[in-house]
Amino acid sequence: MAAGDCDVTMAPEPSGAGEADLEREAELFKEQGNAFYAKKDYNEAFNYYTKAIDICPKNASYYGNRAATLMMIGKFREALEDSQQAVRLDDAFVRGHLREGKCHLSLGNAMAAGRCFQKVLELEPSSPQALTELKNAEAVLEYERIAELGFVKRDFRKVVYYMDRALEFAPACHRFKILKAECLALLGRYPDAQSVASDILRMDSTNADALYVRGLCLYYEDCIEKAVQFFVQALRMAPDHEKARLACRNAKALRAKKEEGNRAFKEGSFDEAFELYSEALKIDPNNIKTNAKLYCNRGTVGSKLNKMQQAIEDCTNAIKLDDTYIKAYMRRAQCYMDTEQYEEAVRDYEKIYQTEKTKEHKQLLKNAQLELKKSKRKDYYKILGVDKSASEDEIKKAYRKRALMHHPDRHSSASPEVQKEEEKKFKEVGEAFSILSDPKKKARYDSGQDLDDDGMNSGDFDANNIFKAFFGSPGGFSFEASGPGNFFFQFG
Repeated sequence: MAAGDCDVTMAPEPSGAGEADLEREAELFKEQGNAFYAKKDYNEAFNYYTKAIDICPKNASYYGNRAATLMMIGKFREALEDSQQAVRLDDAFVRGHLREGKCHLSLGNAMAAGRCFQKVLELEPSSPQALTELKNAEAVLEYERIAELGFVKRDFRKVVYYMDRALEFAPACHRFKILKAECLALLGRYPDAQSVASDILRMDSTNADALYVRGLCLYYEDCIEKAVQFFVQALRMAPDHEKARLACRNAKALRAKKEEGNRAFKEGSFDEAFELYSEALKIDPNNIKTNAKLYCNRGTVGSKLNKMQQAIEDCTNAIKLDDTYIKAYMRRAQCYMDTEQYEEAVRDYEKIYQTEKTKEHKQLLKNAQLELKKSKRKDYYKILGVDKSASEDEIKKAYRKRALMHHPDRHSSASPEVQKEEEKKFKEVGEAFSILSDPKKKARYDSGQDLDDDGMNSGDFDANNIFKAFFGSPGGFSFEASGPGNFFFQFG
């Protein structure tokens, strides 16, 4: 029989005329209640069943009917009280036991529900509804067991799945809802978690578990000040709430350590800031958003300390935690630029520009693309062994040194392989000098422009001619061997 069915049993025979009149009046109220119940006007049905109970407070069916009405409007706790009163008055009241079991199950007490359904089967061994509801109660117990194990193993998706299954049978169970909401928060699904907690708080503004979950969502969204307020409120409602106490302690510690790190950074104490951010990162690995910011902050400090690889790793960790964190991409891209990892820098700037199409981001991307293009050419500065800021005299001195070092005549007695390699280097040195010694070509090279444009073909030269022009006529010097593998230069 459905939990919402109303009983239509007649009242017992009266013991006196006055009592009979009262019981007839109570029956009339019950019948009116049944009529409103049939019309789904549960509030009016509740009122008439209450009138019947006021007249005959020892009639089990009246409590049973009012319990059915309360169940239809989702007031399972009040319905449970009426169902229990009904079976206290009549222990053989099958519908009373069924409703009590349904209320227990809806409230998440599957163990108590199972006992009620077992009692029904003692009274009616073949009751199909009792058999079905007993299976439902057993299923909820199993879902609860799996969810608790999943929580211990931090398999929060599994917990949410099984709590959803359990809530199909226990829609009024705050405990299941809170566990689901907590796991949603731990999965980063903060709006969903907030929604569940808010629904509970609308019904019970003092629910410490719901206050804790609201605080947890704010905490994980890096709204630490507001989070602490909710944790404190939860502890005010339930001083022994261990999760709220731990979360409140972590939130306060994280806030303090982060502020200390920020203060040290502003004061230029970068080593101290690095240590403080490192300590903050150890406080709560579950706080993804705050930890992403801490990693990015530490990456900024690392770049200040010239620990570029450490800075890149910290920014990468920040992005792993929050792949929408533009500031971390920006910091990592700059580190890639500083370490001449231009392909990686271009990838990051492309991601940034796709997300936020600003003029600044577009220019940063163009700069990185230009540096990447330049990096794929021959590095003439590196070939000559000079800095990009080298003066004209420094470039000439470098050419003199490298040209003499790699001149083919110097390696005439070497193996064919060595001769070939040194000849290649000699030509590269000449090519580098031909570009860097010409102000116009050097300017185009430094700006990343193609040297082949306007007839400036970097390959249109003769290394020997450059060498002769630099050192003078061929008779102006000679390479002479002073022993196996040794040479000296003699200038005329």
